Amino acid sequence: MTASDEENTRLAPVTVLGLGPMGRALASAFLAARHPVAVWNRTPGRTGNLLDRGAKAADSVEDAVQAGQVIVACLIDYDAVRATLEHPVQGWEGRQLVNLTSGEPAQARAMAAWASSRGIDYVDGAILTPTPAIGTPSAAVLYSGARDVHEAIQQTMAAIGGTAMYLGDDPGRASAYDVALLDIFATSVNGIVHAFALASAEGITPEQFATFATGIGGLLPEMINRFAQQIQASHYPGDRSTIASAASGITHIINTATTHGIDVGVLTAAKAIIDHAVADGYGPEGLARLTTTLHKSSRA
Repeated sequence: MTASDEENTRLAPVTVLGLGPMGRALASAFLAARHPVAVWNRTPGRTGNLLDRGAKAADSVEDAVQAGQVIVACLIDYDAVRATLEHPVQGWEGRQLVNLTSGEPAQARAMAAWASSRGIDYVDGAILTPTPAIGTPSAAVLYSGARDVHEAIQQTMAAIGGTAMYLGDDPGRASAYDVALLDIFATSVNGIVHAFALASAEGITPEQFATFATGIGGLLPEMINRFAQQIQASHYPGDRSTIASAASGITHIINTATTHGIDVGVLTAAKAIIDHAVADGYGPEGLARLTTTLHKSSRA
């Protein structure tokens, strides 16, 4: 036996369920780290070059589970994970299920309970970086769930690279971070494309606008940290900007966009929150105060 063969026998075999772009990236990272890797996908023909690099294609979910010690699920949603593992799969003893499928905190908690009822050791996770980062120092993954299960998979999952953080035994905590961060991304992308549409309608070229738009983006890191401090302290000074001034500014945006026939649905929803805050007497306070208005709106 060669030294390489001896090393491979010490590395936990990994199974990857789901071969979309992220699933293939995960399998590739495990192969690069010299783990024995088995892969399974409901639709055939998604293995890319994984088989040429040494991965084994499992003929069934049962075979896929039997082939691995750490079973990594990366499917379209939590329903797909359940459907994939719904039929009794024997032999989970000594194996761990790591679910890196995107979803919601409540779904993660329900999935953990579902796995526990079937005797499956389970950890939930959230990948915070795009596929090219997987297997590199820039990758970032959050984990939550049973501590002993996380400890069992920690060394194997290090093959993903970068930063890995365990957030505690609440299986929904990783997903909670994920959806909150996706909230920033989704609303930011909407703001960017809406701003480009508005600028274009006013005759500003994309290249001209981008020069100034990147400067606006540069303001956000400091603002996020400042808002965090203010929300933690429940103190919202209006020394830099106020909710009242935001009400005026967003009105100008809505009026200008409307004259060009640009959809303003997201903006009017945002203005409604601002108007609620002003009506509650918070106009002179800082923008971080809007978090309390959002909570009140959700209870209405």
